[in-house]
Amino acid sequence: MADLVGRVADLVDPIKPRLRGWLHAGMVPASLAAGIVLICLAGTPQAVWACTVYSVTAWLLFGTSAVYHLGTWGPLGEAVLRRLDHSNIFLIIAGTCTPLAVLLLSPDQWSVLLWIVWTGALVGIAFRVLWVGAPRWLYTPCYLALGWAPVRYLPDFLHSGGAAVVSLVVIGGLLYSAGAVVYALQRPNPSPRWFGFHEVFHALTVAAFTAHYIAIFLAAH
Repeated sequence: MADLVGRVADLVDPIKPRLRGWLHAGMVPASLAAGIVLICLAGTPQAVWACTVYSVTAWLLFGTSAVYHLGTWGPLGEAVLRRLDHSNIFLIIAGTCTPLAVLLLSPDQWSVLLWIVWTGALVGIAFRVLWVGAPRWLYTPCYLALGWAPVRYLPDFLHSGGAAVVSLVVIGGLLYSAGAVVYALQRPNPSPRWFGFHEVFHALTVAAFTAHYIAIFLAAH
C-alpha cells in the first residue's frame, strides 16, 4: 500500500497551477441548478429517472473534481480522490448516454445501448480503482472508446431528436475527445503557473458538458 501511495504522489503535479480546479468548482452550483431544472421539466416518468441519473453523475464529476484539485490531501487522500475522480469520468459517459438513449431510442434499442455503456463504465471503474497508476496512454483510449459507443445510433437520434440534438451530441463528443487528447499529451500547456494543460482539459469538459446538456434538454421537451 505504501508503494502504491508513493506512486500516486509522484503522479501529482509538483507545481499546481493557481486556477486548478476552479472551473469545475464553478460547475458544481451550475450543474446542480441545471440538473434540477432538467428533472423538474422532464415530461414522463422515464424521462425523470433518466435525467436524474445524468444529473447525479454530473454532480459527482464536478464535485469530486473540485474537491480533489482544490485541496492538498496528502498521499493517501490523493490516492483515494484520484480513484474517485477518474471513476467519475466513466460515470458521466454512461450517465450522459442514459437520457439520450431513453428519450430518443426504442425500448429494445436503449436497453442494449445502456447495457453496453454501463457495463463498460463498471469495467472502467474497476480498472482505474485497481490500477490507479496506469499510464495515460493506456486508460485515456478507454474513455474515448466508451464515449463513442453510441455513434451507431446517431441516425436514430437524428430521426427522433432532429438535427440540432444530433449536432450538439457530436459537438460535445468532439470536445470531450479533444480534452482527452490534451490530457494524454499534456499539451498545450499555456501557463503552467496559472492555466496549464489540465485547465485546458477542464475547460473542454465544461464546454462538452454544456453541449450535451442542451441536447438532452431539447430531447426531453
